[in-house]
Amino acid sequence: MKSLVDHLSQYAAYHRDPRNIASHFIGIPLIVVAVAVLLSRPQWGGGWISPAMLVAIASAWFYLRLEVRLGVLMTVLLGLCMWAGQVLAQHSTLVWLASGIGMFVLGWAIQFVGHHYEGRKPAFVDDVTGLIVGPLFVVVELAFLLGMRHELKEQIEARVGGVRINPKRAAV
Repeated sequence: MKSLVDHLSQYAAYHRDPRNIASHFIGIPLIVVAVAVLLSRPQWGGGWISPAMLVAIASAWFYLRLEVRLGVLMTVLLGLCMWAGQVLAQHSTLVWLASGIGMFVLGWAIQFVGHHYEGRKPAFVDDVTGLIVGPLFVVVELAFLLGMRHELKEQIEARVGGVRINPKRAAV
């Protein structure tokens, strides 16, 4: 199994432009909540079990196996997304679908704007694990902005370089 540094470095290689990283702070949470909303129906076991819950459990397991500290944080954040998904899934079918699809489309639109600045396709195009690493990347990038996890940042940047404006897209 790839290590935390392996996964984050591979993903970070597609995300070195700060404008792209900034777009991910908005786009990825929208997408994660949208998936939680859309997969919160159907519900079984008195509403406790849904496709969203199964995906969240599998995702939490993935994050916990990479690193316990980040895994616990990601599990808490997934729980918040699950809560939002459950709340919206309780509404009418129109509200449920409109909110889920709306957030999903908006989140991906923001992602693709960021990748325009990056000048590179999204990471998941080359490796589907980018879909699960993306939310972790956002949390780790936030930690970096808050001055935390210096050693992890140094390890990633040693592999893929630092964050910089794409000079080919600087005037865009």
